[in-house]
Amino acid sequence: MDFKEQIPRKYFSKREMAKRVARWSDLKGSDGGLPDSHHPSAERILYNVIGFQPPAQEDGAMVSPVGAKAARMAAIKISEGFNLGFCRALPGKGPMMHNHDTNETFICITGTWRASWEQPDGKVDYFDLDPLDVISFPPGCIRRFENVTKGPKNQHAVLMFVIAGDGPQAEFSTEAMAELMAAGLVGRQRSSRKARVHSTAAAKTASKPRIGVSAAAPAAPKRVKKTAPARRPQAASAAARGKPAVRKPSRKA
Repeated sequence: MDFKEQIPRKYFSKREMAKRVARWSDLKGSDGGLPDSHHPSAERILYNVIGFQPPAQEDGAMVSPVGAKAARMAAIKISEGFNLGFCRALPGKGPMMHNHDTNETFICITGTWRASWEQPDGKVDYFDLDPLDVISFPPGCIRRFENVTKGPKNQHAVLMFVIAGDGPQAEFSTEAMAELMAAGLVGRQRSSRKARVHSTAAAKTASKPRIGVSAAAPAAPKRVKKTAPARRPQAASAAARGKPAVRKPSRKA
């Protein structure tokens, strides 16, 4: 067979590959570092699993997609063209409208997530994602996501996101920044709020999310099939009451 490999081979020891393994129970995330992190509707925890190294520019509305703190907490610290992370949020929570300079793809892990995007006339369209559903946003598309899982309001759901690039940037929309400024959540007010670090090991959901099963949805109760009481034959019933059974005369043709 006349075949020559074009991609150069590289070899890695098990110790080297161990640095490229991220265990769910060991992940650490942050609930701050973004302009909208402390807005009541946008509270969430972002876990930097792969990549998301700090972008070249971090100023005002232009930030790392996972925030300044999480961008420096990657479980697998590489820059190889893509980045992967998880978002944990309660129902009704999700970021405000924002943009990315590279592709962003969402994969629902648990619960139901609404992926919305803006049209030129300001209209907002959306798709709801159930476990293992995927949506991929192109660069430049103003978008947001929100946990819309039905069920207990104190139950987190998990969304996976994959963003292209080595140092991707996120930028919040003009309207979002205006709302945040009016609420006093940018500038001096923002700097006074410190981001907290969250460990999956300490969370109530430290166990691995069950993919394909909504943690907030209770199991459907089992249906019990009711069996109707057996009916005794008419003759036996009559005999039991001490009465002779009465037969209807047959009709002659």
